[in-house]
Amino acid sequence: MPKNANVPITSQEVKKQLYKRFIEPTTNGYKDFIGIEIEIPILNLEKTAVNFMVVHKVTDIFLENFTQFKPKVTDHNGHFCSLIDEKTGDIISYDCSYNNLEFSLGKEVNLNNVHNRFRIYYEFFKKTFEEYNHTLTGIGINPYRKYNKHIPIPSERYQMLYHHLCSYSKYSKLPKYFHDYPEYGMFSSASQVQLDVEKKDLIKTINTFSKVEPLKAVLFSNSVLLEENEELICCRDMFWQDSTHGINPHNIGMYETELEDINDLIKYIESLNIYCTMRDGFYINFPTMNILDYFNKDTVEGDYCDKGKYGKVKFHPELNDIKYLRSFKFLDLTYRGTIEYRSVCTQPIRDAMCVGAFQLGLKHNLDEVEKLLNDDNVIYHQGYTATELRRLFVNRNLPSFINEDKLYGLLYQLLDLSREGLEKRGYNEEVFLNPLYKRVENHTNPALTMLNNLENDVSIEDVIRDYGTFK
Repeated sequence: MPKNANVPITSQEVKKQLYKRFIEPTTNGYKDFIGIEIEIPILNLEKTAVNFMVVHKVTDIFLENFTQFKPKVTDHNGHFCSLIDEKTGDIISYDCSYNNLEFSLGKEVNLNNVHNRFRIYYEFFKKTFEEYNHTLTGIGINPYRKYNKHIPIPSERYQMLYHHLCSYSKYSKLPKYFHDYPEYGMFSSASQVQLDVEKKDLIKTINTFSKVEPLKAVLFSNSVLLEENEELICCRDMFWQDSTHGINPHNIGMYETELEDINDLIKYIESLNIYCTMRDGFYINFPTMNILDYFNKDTVEGDYCDKGKYGKVKFHPELNDIKYLRSFKFLDLTYRGTIEYRSVCTQPIRDAMCVGAFQLGLKHNLDEVEKLLNDDNVIYHQGYTATELRRLFVNRNLPSFINEDKLYGLLYQLLDLSREGLEKRGYNEEVFLNPLYKRVENHTNPALTMLNNLENDVSIEDVIRDYGTFK
């Protein structure tokens, strides 16, 4: 039952509920599952806006051919924006707008099974889209974004989110820079991995993998704002950091503190901001505020969205609102007993599983990864934090204090540790690391390869085709 408005919610109650939501699931039995989410930009080959009626038609054709999928979410206009296969848990949806297709593959033990299903779905969608002169590709920033209509999916969830991102002008008194791309979710695409984690490994996992993040920027960057900022090769970091999601820096990026124990982690979660909830089936967006400050209030005023029309509403905080507390950290502790690794851009399609394989292998060699990075002096012990290094490494040119050969030598060691971890599992998943070894050998990543190709008179259309195929 919701707590009566005149009975305050204590900080102890909040802390208990945070523990129940985020920590307790890591004690419910470890199964070593993998969850993969891959967002894919949709392009109109006529170099005009993606035709949303084509998107709806292709979705209907997919449903006719893959009868195990059923509609999960319908937008206000009666179009399906999310489909689900209840048996596998696979969800195919449109993320933020109908310019971005997302494959959320249900949890599996073996990464090969995830890959096989993804390939079947992707190739069907790509073939069908191309019958309508549209296509898909594995680039983290839609290279045809300038032609598109950046309109949120007509549902309360995405209209509320866009409303929140567009509200940055209301925070003009903050000592903070905001970019002017509130629609970035409609043209940027990510590759995310969810891995089960046990409570006993939680702190070590967060501390260790926070140190991996700068190296992941070197290995996986694939988000370039072509014709606008070609020096930033992973601009998705900037999109989150300099948006309303980054008003509280604890909600994005990395952990700036070395966590000591679970209580430390709970304290960190208590430092996060909340900006939305639901009442009577409607999303409510309100000025972002610390979660403890939120529960100290008797009433909160926000905006609700009803089929695209916004109105003001006052409501009382309820303890269950904690389920709407979401961070967008690179390592995001979820309510499922997993950590979602969410700092990587969508990869060229043939390499789609390399992100999951890399992270999964390192997880199974956690002690060795911790030792490697604690002893490192190639990037660490150089006067920079992990966050500062990440912000340097998302640029096209490496900083002068970095020895490039030693940096890629460190990456090679990290890949070997990942391969060892995968070999322990015995599913032949290490094959998915092969493209990463090639990147290390050539001192490159998808963004650098694309920019070098474009500078050598390869057309963007050729890049789109190359990055969009399994061959």
